[in-house]
Amino acid sequence: MSKLAQSFKDRIVGGLRRQALTSPGQWACDYRVMGKPYPGPFSFLHHPWLRFMHDSTSDLNVGQKSAQMGYTETLLNWTFFGIDIQQESRLYVLPTDDDAIDFTASRFDPALESSPYLSALFTDVKNTRHKRAGSASLFIRGSRSRNKLKSVPVGGVAFDELDEMVQDNIVLAMERMSGQLRRQAWMVSTPTVNKYGINRWYQDSTQEHFFFPCPHCSVHVELTFPDCVIIDEANPEKSQYKCSACGHILDWRTRVEWLQKMKPVVANSAANYRGFYINQMYSMHLPPEMLVRAYLKSQSDPASEQEFYNSKLGLPHIVEGAQLTDEELEACIGNYGRGDLKPGTYITMGIDVGKWLHYEIDEWSFTADVYGDINTQATPRIIDMGKVLDFEQLDKIMNRYRPMSAIIDANPERRKAIEFCNRHYGIAHACFYGRDVRSRDIVYGRDLPTITVDRTSWLDMSQYRFKNKTILIPKDTPLEYKDHVKSLVKKFEKDTDGNVVPRYFAINDDHYAHTRNYNEIALAVGKTFATSQNIKGVI
Repeated sequence: MSKLAQSFKDRIVGGLRRQALTSPGQWACDYRVMGKPYPGPFSFLHHPWLRFMHDSTSDLNVGQKSAQMGYTETLLNWTFFGIDIQQESRLYVLPTDDDAIDFTASRFDPALESSPYLSALFTDVKNTRHKRAGSASLFIRGSRSRNKLKSVPVGGVAFDELDEMVQDNIVLAMERMSGQLRRQAWMVSTPTVNKYGINRWYQDSTQEHFFFPCPHCSVHVELTFPDCVIIDEANPEKSQYKCSACGHILDWRTRVEWLQKMKPVVANSAANYRGFYINQMYSMHLPPEMLVRAYLKSQSDPASEQEFYNSKLGLPHIVEGAQLTDEELEACIGNYGRGDLKPGTYITMGIDVGKWLHYEIDEWSFTADVYGDINTQATPRIIDMGKVLDFEQLDKIMNRYRPMSAIIDANPERRKAIEFCNRHYGIAHACFYGRDVRSRDIVYGRDLPTITVDRTSWLDMSQYRFKNKTILIPKDTPLEYKDHVKSLVKKFEKDTDGNVVPRYFAINDDHYAHTRNYNEIALAVGKTFATSQNIKGVI
């Protein structure tokens, strides 16, 4: 047979073979070549739970997971399959633009280098955020830019580490598929807290957990913590996994055998889309000792506690004291109504800028003549809270309560915020949350009525008022206000030096939480601009 005839035959056979591929799983086994830790042709041997995810035909698929469980490979194979076989463009979304660049270098490029078929498929790979394969394209984007998410029509969207993304932009990215006859989306992430990010989507899914027949009693069980763990605190290396049904020890070194018969079990059969959950106890290379050591460390370190539940167990978790509770708020309700202002008191105002302009008015009392850190020696009584649509209406609120100090959010309406401060010069300042400010220091602008503060340090002050019961709120406080201040959750992470670094994030709207925060800052700023260090002297 001539070379031309052989080439023609190979193309026909290859075309028929491609037409027979109906799922990303089949495609991956035929065309993907993997590197370490399991080099060679792609298979489900060491990640059997991925087979069911690859074969899903649901329009929306959600994966709540622990770290390093192969979910990203599912997204990659689904992406490649869509571009190659379905000839549809795909949008791959990561938390930030830097993550998008790193993804190209660490995941996409190595996939092409390892697989000759993929190398030939993509004809244009120079652009780190746009890869072309014939008529189809792969767009790689960070979640923070609305404009970049708007500009790409695709048939499928993948969200990788959804909890770290700008949540408001997720639905925007989903709209990129609205003009397509066939569309599908994937969302995967380690969770953060309940009803936020991936967990919010997962709760409305089928909530499929993976069960397998115990090699000793044949009962189908799921590996869960702590029911399936024998914890040896004195000698963690002796810790073991066990069957929750018969109690027999499960040899983790043979997991590759007894997990092959695993199947997903649906917990929410009324759902309209599929969701999958798995934890690190299923990992083929994680011995029980590592899980137990992480658990023991979590008992005394809030960052390790957060990491254990999120990254090891794949579960949402809030460290005790990291979020305000209804009980803590109820304990701060005073026997007075909104607008009940006492004459001759020190008044501050905090304003958060968004679609609405939310405000809070505080009245302050002091324990004695105040010197030094005024916030620790003062008690606020919230007099009023509300929201208006334009900055001119804020002027009326200022004239009504005549605060001695007011702080307004500098973003996103910076020009209007500065104009407001100039209309109330010497009283109002526009506030930036900055990264280079430490503790509760306040950095004043040189030419404009602006300040820069550390977000976390001041939120600690304003949030812990409720926990320490050093604040009063009106008995007719709106439910919206309470929901906003409860929306903030303090998450504990570790920096590159291993130091615990807390940060606040919002699971819902949090505007009133920031009006509360700006009032704390307003008190400190008011003291600075008083003619005497004794703030009582200006009342």
